[in-house]
Amino acid sequence: MAAVCRVTITMNKAELVGVIASKTNVTKKEADTILKAITETIVEVVSSGDKVSLVGFGSFEPRQRQAREGRNPKTGEKMTIGATRVPAFSVGKLFKDRVAPNS
Repeated sequence: MAAVCRVTITMNKAELVGVIASKTNVTKKEADTILKAITETIVEVVSSGDKVSLVGFGSFEPRQRQAREGRNPKTGEKMTIGATRVPAFSVGKLFKDRVAPNS
């Protein structure tokens, strides 16, 4: 049986800005400003309790996580983890189909 070797490539912000700049024919500085505006807007909208939906890509929204019982990892003692609001992302159909076309 042959061993499977997987290489994971991670695109960082600078590389993403470079791709955006080349695809939109703007400077890297302009692309960085646009990306920053998009991410800041998504954070502001979701933190205010609303949802951002990008058709085909996905949706960003706040979700309420209920209080639950957990354990202190050091002592094993039971403890209550309080309810909290967390950001969530739901992938869109077109995005999902591109990543996993046969599922």
